[in-house]
Amino acid sequence: MSERVTPGRTDGLISLVAADALWVDLTADGAVPTASGAFTRSPVHAQVRYVLLGRRVVAMVRAGNGQWGVAEVEVYRAAAELKAVGMDRQDLVRIGPFRGAPGLERDEETRLRWRRRITEELLKPTGLERVARPEVGRPFPLAGIDWRRMLVEQTRDGTQRTWWLPRAVVRLLDAAEHAETQWVQAARARRASAAVTEPPSPPRQDRAAGGRQQKGPEGSTASPRPYGKELEGQLYSVLSRKPGTSRRVAGWACAVCRSAPATVLDHCHEHGYVRAPVCQSCNTQERPDHLYSNDIRVANRYTRLFHNGTDDWLRHWHRCPGCRARTTLPLPHLAAWTAHIFCRSLRPTHRAHRGRKPCGVLRVSWTGSQNTPRSCLLTVGVDFCPSGEHRVLARVPYREAAERFRAWLAETAPAVAAAAGPDRLDGLPAQFRPVIADTGGEDLGLF
Repeated sequence: MSERVTPGRTDGLISLVAADALWVDLTADGAVPTASGAFTRSPVHAQVRYVLLGRRVVAMVRAGNGQWGVAEVEVYRAAAELKAVGMDRQDLVRIGPFRGAPGLERDEETRLRWRRRITEELLKPTGLERVARPEVGRPFPLAGIDWRRMLVEQTRDGTQRTWWLPRAVVRLLDAAEHAETQWVQAARARRASAAVTEPPSPPRQDRAAGGRQQKGPEGSTASPRPYGKELEGQLYSVLSRKPGTSRRVAGWACAVCRSAPATVLDHCHEHGYVRAPVCQSCNTQERPDHLYSNDIRVANRYTRLFHNGTDDWLRHWHRCPGCRARTTLPLPHLAAWTAHIFCRSLRPTHRAHRGRKPCGVLRVSWTGSQNTPRSCLLTVGVDFCPSGEHRVLARVPYREAAERFRAWLAETAPAVAAAAGPDRLDGLPAQFRPVIADTGGEDLGLF
């Protein structure tokens, strides 16, 4: 196989075209199918100077002749890692479409954004035809993987189409995004340390941030007014359909940061009640980092939610009458709290350049739901462990997690805890949204 790429080699490098052919040859007999074009077609661009192969980042290098190339040994290593991945085609994970998906992975730290790319491709008018007939059009690979050959489409009630991929492939693409994010952050840090300090450019007087014109004191745009619980207790499904709601929301300041104008109406997805108008930044930070329908990654933003701005965020979540009466959080937030706070001491560390570094990235999944608390179980694990260990750290029943959260809330935010509980019924709607009873045990009234 190496004879095919030797003519393109220069000082241990091979051309992108030769690397593409080598990648396909080396992975031909692997469990995960790969696609040609990993080095030469979108989403690869020479400007980013790297290529994703599975979970490995392969840096591009400019050869002496001015052409871009990659180290041949890196292609071999990436192929070996991918061939070691086993795949059960029956163990599927839904990847979309999700109603109200949070931004379709609009994280600028990663260019892969594989969920967004797959969604955009499949939503095209001819997207499904291209999946059925790969020869139509030029398919783009994701981290060198041919996802179309593994995509499963299912139809519910004869109308709703859903897309699924094997769990091993989803985790592989998640690992690729994580590796890419780390690589980009390290590259930016290197460029920042080597950059020459330049005098700051004079501020432009005619434009504000984002390209919008600033308005003077005489402008017609008034300052947003503070939010004063005007919408508390109202159902989002009813309020969102009323005409003029968007203009009304835009008149308030964000109820969390209390500085930026509000742009969206945040609401509790479990109980359906409006919380408050918030700005786009706070709304993005408040969202759990959904990976699957019952699985989230506990990202760094939870440090702000549960440490730096605890009082503001807990008070905001408890604007929902259902969460306030039960002194709990919506299940995704409670799962994130369980991993980030309750299981923090269980997270292993590894030796790093300066001391020790926490292992990998926390992930928490659950079976069941808050509507059946007796059978709901939270599983906290670690992804991207350097040594491949520490897959599962703890399994916590939902009721235990809820009780521990109540105790933590009383210590961390006493004012919020004092206003919560089943005996704090002031202001609750007369027609409270019913909760499905847990028929598997006793104490059904608790939830």
